[in-house]
Amino acid sequence: MKKLREIFNLFVVKNPRGAIVLLIAELNVLIVVISSVIINLLMKKSVGGIGIWKTMYYTMGMILDAGMMENIIGDVGKAGVVLVSVCLLVIVIGSVIFTGAIIGYVTNYISNFIENANSNGRSISVSNHTIILNWNSRASEIINDMLFLETKENIVVLVNDNAERVREEINERLYLTMQTEKVKNHLNVIVREGNTYSTKQLEDISIAKAKTVIILGDDDTNYICKYGTAEKKKGIKGNANTIKTLVQVSEMTSSDKSLDHQRIIVEIDDQWTEKIVSRIIEHKEKIDKCNIVPISVNHVLGQILSQFCIFPELNSVYSDLFSNKGAECFCLEAGEDAMKDENAAFNKIFSANNMAIPLSYMDTKTGKMLFYMSDKPNSIKLNNELKYNELNIQINKDYWLEKRNIIILGHNSKVKDLMSGFESFRGEWNRKDGSEILNIMVIDDKENLERQNYYKDYTYVNRIVEAEIYDTDLIKDSINTFIDENVEDTSILVLSDDMVPQNDIDSFALTNLIYVQDIIFERVKADPNYDTDRIDVIVEILNPKNYEVVHNYNIDNIVISNRYISKMVTQISEKIELFEFYNDILVYDVDSDIYVSKEIYVKPVLGFLKSVPEKCSVHDLIRTIYDKSPDDSKAILIGIARPQGEIKLFVGNHEEQEIKLTERDKLILYSNH
Repeated sequence: MKKLREIFNLFVVKNPRGAIVLLIAELNVLIVVISSVIINLLMKKSVGGIGIWKTMYYTMGMILDAGMMENIIGDVGKAGVVLVSVCLLVIVIGSVIFTGAIIGYVTNYISNFIENANSNGRSISVSNHTIILNWNSRASEIINDMLFLETKENIVVLVNDNAERVREEINERLYLTMQTEKVKNHLNVIVREGNTYSTKQLEDISIAKAKTVIILGDDDTNYICKYGTAEKKKGIKGNANTIKTLVQVSEMTSSDKSLDHQRIIVEIDDQWTEKIVSRIIEHKEKIDKCNIVPISVNHVLGQILSQFCIFPELNSVYSDLFSNKGAECFCLEAGEDAMKDENAAFNKIFSANNMAIPLSYMDTKTGKMLFYMSDKPNSIKLNNELKYNELNIQINKDYWLEKRNIIILGHNSKVKDLMSGFESFRGEWNRKDGSEILNIMVIDDKENLERQNYYKDYTYVNRIVEAEIYDTDLIKDSINTFIDENVEDTSILVLSDDMVPQNDIDSFALTNLIYVQDIIFERVKADPNYDTDRIDVIVEILNPKNYEVVHNYNIDNIVISNRYISKMVTQISEKIELFEFYNDILVYDVDSDIYVSKEIYVKPVLGFLKSVPEKCSVHDLIRTIYDKSPDDSKAILIGIARPQGEIKLFVGNHEEQEIKLTERDKLILYSNH
């Protein structure tokens, strides 16, 4: 008996649901048997009985349908008090034990089924989907950008906690986009809560069948600790969660049972994690099975912000190129012959294609690829020979970029990467006579200036102004003096501090923006003809919800830094080769007379060209500039920038589009110098 009790107890603990079902079944069998025996005995006294089996049938019928009692009364011939009472008792007890218990059990089962549908307790049968592991401020932007893909996408998100909050954030972000962009929601997003490096839970979301796995890093923002001071979420020791997740994911996706050519994208935001990730790639990456792409968040954003200071128009250009709408970068496999002679291959494309602009041939780790710009994939088709009218223009082969005057207001955690971007630009564009191309002033508080050693490592930072955010007059006077001292245009970069409590995000940037706008307003008030294009304001914000606040100050050059990473991640998740292409674009050649890597430049029409061309087709302009530029520095025209911030990238049929340039226009060029 003791042994049976132990077995039963273990069964209840291991399978409580099954124990309840068994108990309900036993009670119902017991009530049916006892009731059938009693009713059969009572009927024997009246009519000699109808048999135990028929009595059990009647008893079951009364439990399911109280009207069955009439059959028993009909067989007996009269309604005896005792018999009726027993029948009524069977009906009541049966309704409670059978009907009530079954309904309660089924209701509870349905409730649990709904509750656990998105939990870690149920496996998902899906394939060719995208998996997002962990959650940060960039995650909803990644999902949002997938709205613009032309295919139906299945996305599975696995987070360690707060799954309901994540669902609400996704729904809100998608709703806002669909209201403004009028796009159709063809995304199927499932959010699960569990352990992001649990083998079972990764198997439950069909990781072996996923086309892409995105491992997100932590946010750079701080939180308020129990002592009321701001503390960093993660220290300089790196992100252990990213490491553990990548180890588990790479192990599972490199196995024989996983799909071929799976893509793993992992965000990195510190040097220690970057070193460990590189070792994991060496050990685990299999090109034909799992391709691992590490995206250094701070490095990418630092390079982007430095380029925006030098060429403010690039904010609009990159915003378009990195998205899944409008002009985009695509790639396809390239042949050996094209790789050997890029100029000959490009001439062939230009002469027989009017829907896409070829950009570069590159040897990537997944093969030799041709990268091109268009608004649609697979649009670089070679048709019949196109009509070509060579324009009467000349390229100024001696053109050199003019000095760049830059004011940096504030700070963030990406300052060193920002300065690294300036360093690489100087390496390519400092003049051979030793003259400096960059002239930078930094305005910041004492604490952060000390952290950067007052920028003494950067010889091109010519002025440091130590000022708190509340030193209004000092900040405005310093900016005015700097602008007046330089005849060239001035770029003002307003940085948003990502090392403050969440509630203070973007507050300092918005305050500095007000100061800058006051300066512009006062200059226009004093001189209505003042050329406001002399001052380019680039504002970094971290929270997309603050976009409208900044935009209301007539600032179009707003950099939502997190959104750039999200856009890149989305595009790379679809075509992994774009990662190497973007790396080439974002980094200038350093200290070299041989310009290898290509970047996007914005150069004035009169300066890069010796004269302004007549009205012509876009196709003729693109091809003439390519043909007449030097063989060792071919320039590919991808668009134009007009005054007041108007940007036009060339997509669609280039033959059917006409363009008339002016002296104030600028050319957006893709070249190695």
